[in-house]
Amino acid sequence: MAQTRKAKTKLHEPAAQGTPRLYTMEVFLRSGPLVEKFVKKNPVISRTIQIRGDQTLEDLHHAIFAAFGRWDEHMYEFQFGKGPMDPKAPRYVLPDAIGMEMGDAKPPAGRVDKTTLDSLDLEVNRSFGYWFDFGDDWWHQIDVTAIGDEMPEGKLPKVIKKVGQNPPQYTDADE
Repeated sequence: MAQTRKAKTKLHEPAAQGTPRLYTMEVFLRSGPLVEKFVKKNPVISRTIQIRGDQTLEDLHHAIFAAFGRWDEHMYEFQFGKGPMDPKAPRYVLPDAIGMEMGDAKPPAGRVDKTTLDSLDLEVNRSFGYWFDFGDDWWHQIDVTAIGDEMPEGKLPKVIKKVGQNPPQYTDADE
């Protein structure tokens, strides 16, 4: 569903010490328990989110969770490998998942509630993965589309663009 951007160009200078950056990220829904009829009506499903660099991956999760109209919390993790869904990628997980083994996956690189966006040394055109609900396997690709210093008015994180409808979190067997 999503287009992958491969270039990894650093298009910003580091912010002044202690000043958080503003990240704009496009979150694509790549796969999940989607009904074919829904996919035909919504060939691309994405949300563009702005978030401060001093906010955590947990804050990003909550923004994605709300942006896609979800209501039932599940485990999740972020993966920073060669691309989304890289099983050998450094993983950032929930505090309760520290010490839990996930098949052949590497041990977690960190906790979502302690890892800020600024600490990840993200670059424009960098893509990474977000895996929500390990049973239903909702996979997302997150593309960093801009990094800046000027903060918009209002509360962050916030959704600034939506493409496609929100898929139902759970599909009925007879849909």
